[in-house]
Amino acid sequence: MEIHGRREVVRRRVLVPTWVAKTVMSLTGLVMAAFVVVHMLGNLKVLVDPEGMDAYAAWLREAFEPVLPREGLLWIFRIALAVCLVLHVAFALVLWRRGRATRTRGASRLAPRGVSARWMLPTGVLLLLFVVVHILDLTVGRWVEAPGFRHPDPSFHAAANVAASLGRPLMAAFYLLVLLALTLHLAHGIQLAWQDLGGSGPRGRAVAKVVAHAVAIVVLVGDGAVVIAAWTGVL
Repeated sequence: MEIHGRREVVRRRVLVPTWVAKTVMSLTGLVMAAFVVVHMLGNLKVLVDPEGMDAYAAWLREAFEPVLPREGLLWIFRIALAVCLVLHVAFALVLWRRGRATRTRGASRLAPRGVSARWMLPTGVLLLLFVVVHILDLTVGRWVEAPGFRHPDPSFHAAANVAASLGRPLMAAFYLLVLLALTLHLAHGIQLAWQDLGGSGPRGRAVAKVVAHAVAIVVLVGDGAVVIAAWTGVL
């Protein structure tokens, strides 16, 4: 609606303030980024100690028994990560809709921050698709014809399952594409999380940029090495 050539801005009451949405997104994003790094370190065991990877996967299912039920620790992690993912996606959509609603009419270019941010939505959608594929592939075992998923406890063949999954060219190519998307998402997301949590000083932003790019590259190289090793038959 325009009055005398000027747009009338109507402020609607919002259920969740923008600063709350950004804070939740930042915290959940950092939790998931930390998980990605730990998961990558676990994956690297398949290159140097496949039997150790099997033992590690089995331990995750048996940890703290009988205080926790079998797979209790795994389910705690799964539930915590699922909550982080749901909150992260939900508030990302909230912020995206608010950004579109308040975008200046006639703007033809994104701000410098927006140029990087425009990759967050498509990479985020691809990462969501990957989560579903990854669960069906290596957690449920619907798409893997490896010994582990014909065994009563797949954890005893974790390394063989990884090799069987990523040894398929299409799946390996998909994983590499997702890794590139994850690299972009981490490189920008960690910096953005730092800023939204109050790290606004120039020195802090510079450090956050270095850390974000370092984490993204380490994950790309580490997980990429596992995918390529399986694809080429090294595993």
